[in-house]
Amino acid sequence: MSVAETPSAAPPDLLAALDARRGRLAGFAGVLQYFETVGSTNDVAARLAAAGAPQGATVVAEAQQRGRGRVNRDWFSPQGSGLYASVVLRPAPSRDPLSVAASVTLTAGVAIAEAVRETTGLAVEIKWPNDLLAGGRKLCGILAEAAAGAGGLEHVVLGFGVNLRAASYPPPLVGRATSIEEELGRAVDGSALLAEALARLSERLAELEAGGFDAMLHRWRELSPSSAGARVEVAVEGRWEPARTAGVDRDGALLVSRAGTVHRVIAGEIRWL
Repeated sequence: MSVAETPSAAPPDLLAALDARRGRLAGFAGVLQYFETVGSTNDVAARLAAAGAPQGATVVAEAQQRGRGRVNRDWFSPQGSGLYASVVLRPAPSRDPLSVAASVTLTAGVAIAEAVRETTGLAVEIKWPNDLLAGGRKLCGILAEAAAGAGGLEHVVLGFGVNLRAASYPPPLVGRATSIEEELGRAVDGSALLAEALARLSERLAELEAGGFDAMLHRWRELSPSSAGARVEVAVEGRWEPARTAGVDRDGALLVSRAGTVHRVIAGEIRWL
């Protein structure tokens, strides 16, 4: 472990926020590693998981040097502007890690959106597959990475990054990204938000494991108005064709209506308008 990835003592306000929700956390953040700077919280959490860390083991960083989103896109993670965390999950054994990761991603979207709404009052929405938006701009990204062995699924590392404060965004993000404080015009308590996000994750994932997928998916649809009726373009034989979103199926795939027919799509096959 490099010097940059040496854990620090967690801030007292974060510990207090976690302690206030201890009854709802069900072991989440029972193992907690806090860093000032880290390469990627998902990478650290994956190492913890491989070493046997329990469900709910949590890695938090003030900044990431190699933060990433879907398909290894960079996640802009500067010091002091965001909340960056990853959690080790150990779902029930499955031979379909991709399906589990999809259901975990949908559940995490619900949990984190509810946490933002509860702690800040900001009416964020979910944009398929794994973003939270405020005012049409990206506020949070979620990344679930599943690890499988000969016996099937071993663990899932769930990472999320929330923009708390304004930052000097790189050119590709200017006008497309925002932060909670930019939207509200006031400071927010990042520790309370993180603790509430972990508590909601614990509760929502427990509901999912108990067979509550339909209720979770219903709530996801409520929080994602763009998943039905939004104008998009879909890739068809090398060209982009107009379509409209038509919901999400039980596997977490986006449905789109094009030329009178409903199709399932993956993220690389769609452009939002």
